Amino acid sequence: MMGKSSSDEPERNSMAAPDRRFPTEDEPLRLAYLSYRSKPTVGGQGIYTRHLTKALVDLGHSVDVFSGQPYPVLDDRITLHKLPSLDIFNDHYPGRFPAYWEIKSKADVLELATFSTGMFPEPLAFSYRALKTLEDRALDFDLVHDNQCLGYGILGIDKIIPTLVTLHHPITVDRRLEIDAATSRRKKLSIGRWYGFVKMQGRVAQRMPRIVVVSENSIQDIHDDMGVDMDRMRLVHVGVDPDLFKPDPSVARIPGRLITTASADVELKGLKFLLEAIAKLRTERDVTLTVIGRAKPGGPSAKLIEKLGLADHIHFVTGVPDERIVELYAESEMAVVPSLYEGFSLPAVEAMGSATPLVASDGGALPEVTGIDGETVLRCKAGDVDSLRAALERGLSDPELRAKIGPAGRQRVSELYTWRQTAVNTVAQYREVIDLKREAALREAS
Repeated sequence: MMGKSSSDEPERNSMAAPDRRFPTEDEPLRLAYLSYRSKPTVGGQGIYTRHLTKALVDLGHSVDVFSGQPYPVLDDRITLHKLPSLDIFNDHYPGRFPAYWEIKSKADVLELATFSTGMFPEPLAFSYRALKTLEDRALDFDLVHDNQCLGYGILGIDKIIPTLVTLHHPITVDRRLEIDAATSRRKKLSIGRWYGFVKMQGRVAQRMPRIVVVSENSIQDIHDDMGVDMDRMRLVHVGVDPDLFKPDPSVARIPGRLITTASADVELKGLKFLLEAIAKLRTERDVTLTVIGRAKPGGPSAKLIEKLGLADHIHFVTGVPDERIVELYAESEMAVVPSLYEGFSLPAVEAMGSATPLVASDGGALPEVTGIDGETVLRCKAGDVDSLRAALERGLSDPELRAKIGPAGRQRVSELYTWRQTAVNTVAQYREVIDLKREAALREAS
């Protein structure tokens, strides 16, 4: 059975690397891309998976994606290999307990056992499903790209196929914010158990040959929180499609309309501070908010909306294609990213790419990504309702300022953050990892 050791870590010498021909610098790469969940329309993992893999294929490389539920939307040129989880945290019945007849593999047993302890089980179980699948295909791929799974099985994969990991930001931050927001000791303990997988991710990250990180801020935080050596990490910014996220002059902006992207009940995204700021603004002007995301019935955000009397002024949108999201940006006078922390922030660069004036907090990497206050963004203090309200008031009251910031934000994104550039820089890191493995094989052979 998997996980014989107390840490569920694979035996250090449990498998031997196969005889491998390493590609030359000019050869297209055969890539296996791993994502333990890839929600296609909302959530950074699905968006990153969709657009990065497409950009890699555009560069001439071949990509196979291995994913658990929810499965990603992919370019037609990419093959999706489904590695089904027990789907415990699906949108319709999150936290359901699987029936006994659903348990069909050792990875299923591991997932159920981990869930039963109160810990989020998907990264660990998916990593072993991926390992089992790739063991028989070790020579089919030049490199494996793991998108922030960092389960113990990834260490086994790295023994047979050169492997690189993207780590968007340390989940230690999410854990800390959720625990700080908890109102009881029991709740704090429950959150601590739920985030128990973070310790595993730190152990795995420390041993991977290369970690791709999306911002300078995240590099420092990953080093501080997870103990990853600085020399193992490389900066590769996330991108946006400037031909998709662009201004649409045929759509009129609706006065007072704001837009944000948020997992409604995730403390890190700061939605509650935006709701409170809007409640204050509505005493002075007509303001409405579109939230790209889902409101959990009876959850903290839904309760706060009812308490503040905002039900008629907040509209949640989910499951819509990118084209509709672009249209929603075009309809809005300003976009808002009120997060307490961001490792990068795709919503910020998508709004800027659409030339929608952006109000963003100073949480995490947001200042690094969005630029200068008053030039490409309107800045506010993270977690400060009055600072956020003042930034929104500043933009809503000054159409000339909005007319300057919107286009300047688009220019910044077009110059710095495109998926093609993300793919080019990521491939450079693939080549470095392959070179490291080639050098190690030569040393071993000699």
